[in-house]
Amino acid sequence: MRLTVFWQRMADHFGEGYADTFARDHVMSELGGRTVHEALDAGWEAKDVWRVVCTTMDVPDERR
Repeated sequence: MRLTVFWQRMADHFGEGYADTFARDHVMSELGGRTVHEALDAGWEAKDVWRVVCTTMDVPDERR
């Protein structure tokens, strides 16, 4: 998954204004105690981060 697709999906689910705030502030144990930004910076694949976000935040199947 390209990062542009990842960020579009984040914006579609959380809203343009909140997606980046969520990605910077919400620490998830499933990402090793990292935020989305930290996980991506640590080398996690965008598709894997998106899967964690979907599972953790109950993203509906049609948006996954």
